[in-house]
Amino acid sequence: MATLELERYREYAPDGALDLLLRTAAQVRGRRFVHVNSTRVGGGVAEILHRMVPLMRELEVDAEWAVMDGDMEFFATTKSFHNALQGETAELTAPMLAHYLDVNRANARRLHLDADFVLVHDPQPAPLIESRPATGAWVWRCHIDLSAPSPGVWDFLKHYVNRYDRVIVSLESYARHATVPHVVIPPSIDPLSEKNEPMGSDEITRGLRAVGVDLDKPLLVQVSRFDRFKDPVGVIAVYRLVKRRHAVRLVLVGGGATDDPEGVRVLAEVREAAGNDPDIHVLDLSPDSHRTINALQRAATVVLQKSTREGFGLTVAEAMWKGRPVIGGRVGGITVQILEGVTGYTVVTPEEAAARVCHLLTHPDEARAMGERGREHVRQHFLVTRHLHDYLTLMLRLTG
Repeated sequence: MATLELERYREYAPDGALDLLLRTAAQVRGRRFVHVNSTRVGGGVAEILHRMVPLMRELEVDAEWAVMDGDMEFFATTKSFHNALQGETAELTAPMLAHYLDVNRANARRLHLDADFVLVHDPQPAPLIESRPATGAWVWRCHIDLSAPSPGVWDFLKHYVNRYDRVIVSLESYARHATVPHVVIPPSIDPLSEKNEPMGSDEITRGLRAVGVDLDKPLLVQVSRFDRFKDPVGVIAVYRLVKRRHAVRLVLVGGGATDDPEGVRVLAEVREAAGNDPDIHVLDLSPDSHRTINALQRAATVVLQKSTREGFGLTVAEAMWKGRPVIGGRVGGITVQILEGVTGYTVVTPEEAAARVCHLLTHPDEARAMGERGREHVRQHFLVTRHLHDYLTLMLRLTG
């Protein structure tokens, strides 16, 4: 029987989804499920786990969330890993790799990882597999684009990845370099989280005023960490092209993550590119600014996610859930969220993006219908109820 908290999802999830989740959870009730990642604050993984772990406990699964410790040297190395696995060239020296392994071994001694099912997220804690207990299923969950990794870095990491029982990726193309069996499980949004729950027009207006954004012009909004792969400087170029034809405001909303040391440098580059333009708002928000982001996405006329590399890009699903048309980079998981011409548009160049923005600004009925189709697409495919069911089904499959 669903708790009152779980019953709230029945209003949003597809028909039968909650009942299917409850039946699956009953088969793994009481088993220990441990998530491991490298930060409790900032980034999509932490945001998902903040919602998912309590829901697993509501389902009577013994769920834990373990966060590894690391120093600046470790996170600088793993950021280079992240970039290299998404195709950039990176130099990783023997001392850097040795320190990376030392930090993982220290965490293996500290963390309690004796469980029925251990789900290790992303490259930072991947070598924990060296210390797996004799029992329990271990799965590596990669949230980034692994379709064309830098060979040297992948040659190092694959010795750990290929020791897991399964690999989870967001798209089929991301698994081509792994030799262990893989499962495709897209990530999800929670419709009842502060970032996604319904919000009235008065609260939206107050939220925008609190960060100094007026509603006197159409808003173009991009929400992302300040990361070069998110191309915030390219979004400023899009805005300047649009502004030749339409009076608009641009809001770039971001923040940092404790495992991403590049964010400060990218933020400085964005502010330099923005200059003194009063219609460009660069907001460096704290990780708990969920309601502000909710208000900005709901107030947006068009939402952008002009990534040049993207593991998945849940900000696309967030915006579509709020009925906004989205223009995203033609990369990674954005391409399975944005159905071309149906729930949004995918683009490569600033010129292409600007043309799509101008089209939506001059065709508001089309933009509105696109947003409605986007919300339904998210409801069917990218809500947390489906995500939880996928994880528990894999747990059942691997643990019996």
